[in-house]
Amino acid sequence: MKYSQIHPPVQAALSANRAVVAFETSLISHGLPWPKNLETAQKMETTAKNQGAIPATVAVHKGKIRIGCDTLLLEHFARAQDVLKVGRKDLSAAIAEGRDGGTTVSATIHCAAAAGINIFATGGIGGVHRGGEKSLDISADLSALGRTAITVVCSGAKSILDLAKTLEVLESQNVLVIGFGTDSLPAFYARDSDLKLEHRVDTPEQAAEVLRAHHALAMESAVLVVNPIDKEFAIDWQDLQSWTEQAEMEAATECVSGKALTPYLLGRIGELSEGRTLAANQALAVGNAELAAQIAVALAAEGA
Repeated sequence: MKYSQIHPPVQAALSANRAVVAFETSLISHGLPWPKNLETAQKMETTAKNQGAIPATVAVHKGKIRIGCDTLLLEHFARAQDVLKVGRKDLSAAIAEGRDGGTTVSATIHCAAAAGINIFATGGIGGVHRGGEKSLDISADLSALGRTAITVVCSGAKSILDLAKTLEVLESQNVLVIGFGTDSLPAFYARDSDLKLEHRVDTPEQAAEVLRAHHALAMESAVLVVNPIDKEFAIDWQDLQSWTEQAEMEAATECVSGKALTPYLLGRIGELSEGRTLAANQALAVGNAELAAQIAVALAAEGA
């Protein structure tokens, strides 16, 4: 296609109906500091390969959507300072302007689904910011999930958000939320938010069976498989709430808003946690890559 290019290993896997897992690049370009960002991206890709799936990290490079990145391109996005943060709405402008862009959840799932990839893994989705009922600061991830038939494996929504309102919006968007080995919504760095879920699976094969039914029914919305962070790296929910409140007050004082708010809050919380959230972020991203690959392999085994 004129505006996109599929990495040869990814194209070969898609043509052979093998397991493929998509990843975003805004985690690399905007979510984590160097060199932890490159290390995390490489670990996610290696983990997917070890489970039998082909990784397809999505990016916008020189005005073209790249479905799958080689080692040099991953490092480029990890090091570059002038990379645009590209949501779904920004794709056409980024392409026309010949920009480099790290794709967010909303952009990545759009590009992945268009390429025929039906599994995507990330750390946590965006959602409704605290006070969002007044500010209307609501991530485009939610509406994109409502209109994209793809499976997203994540550790819930980012803990800086209003998780209850985020869950309500997901329901209004017809997004099926399934707990993996849990009956409650994970809260990114924390394993449990106390928000109960209606559906649960305990194995990749059970998840794959739900996805087969979802595909067979021609659903136009996403399935969100929420996977709690490993206990070893989990952070206490009350500590997170305290750090988040402090970071939000500081962001308001410094007039930080829009696309800059989430990276600011996560970075400040990382400082307040003395680096614990950085280790947690990497651990949950790699854990979700592993689970997504396992589900993708289970789907491919049945020819789904």
